[in-house]
Amino acid sequence: MQLWFAAVLGLLQGLTEFIPVSSTAHLRVAPALIGQADPGAAFTAVVQLGSLLAVIAYFAKDLFVTLPRAMIKEPKSPEGRLPIYLVVGTIPIVVAGVGLHKFITGDARSLYVIGSALIGVGIVLIIVDARAAKRDQPRTLATLTLTDAILIGAAQALALIPGVSRSGATICTALALGFARPDAARFSFLLSIPAIAGAGVFELKDAIHHLGRDAMPALVVGTAVAAISSYIAIAWLMRWLGKHRLGVFGAYRIALGAVVLALVAAGTIAALPPHA
Repeated sequence: MQLWFAAVLGLLQGLTEFIPVSSTAHLRVAPALIGQADPGAAFTAVVQLGSLLAVIAYFAKDLFVTLPRAMIKEPKSPEGRLPIYLVVGTIPIVVAGVGLHKFITGDARSLYVIGSALIGVGIVLIIVDARAAKRDQPRTLATLTLTDAILIGAAQALALIPGVSRSGATICTALALGFARPDAARFSFLLSIPAIAGAGVFELKDAIHHLGRDAMPALVVGTAVAAISSYIAIAWLMRWLGKHRLGVFGAYRIALGAVVLALVAAGTIAALPPHA
């Protein structure tokens, strides 16, 4: 893989991982549109480690100061319980990722699946966000329960299907449960840490094997670009959510999904990558 292309993929990964538009869909669609080979699910998972570094850096105070202190001094407080909820919320994606690995890395990468998922979740996002805007007193993370964590974690597992969007599924579910947008995004981003870490480590060997022995430079470049662009995207979205709604992302998803399905139907791009 050429380094410029690895940088492009890293930029797409970083800009779309935490915005509810599906980074995996963009990393699958972009190569098809510009005539490049699909890097595969393994490359995508490893480059996501850049996004992992970004979210850890952004929430460093929470991860290394606030939450550990609360667990020790006030384990029954909202902050003290949050790490437990993050662990519980991660279980569904671990089970689904292991059990459905062959499908996720194969047929699920069809552009028919991706285009349909983009449109479907886009519609749901618009509806849920519109209803959330009517609430006078949205919930905060201080009211998070074990049931909430399980439901949001189950939504994250659905995002293993390219086009669904991990952040889109988790934020949308949190909004449906009554949480305010910034609180929904905060839990979504924190919940992404173990999921992204696990996928990246699990797929690293396959990525190097799939791309060849010279894959490391491309992986390093893609991951570095993803880290920088992810941090920028997180900082921007956390500020943006305080005053804006998510409907615009739903509209973008629907438009992109429609374009993808139209191009596949017209034969302009192939539904599956050549190696699938």
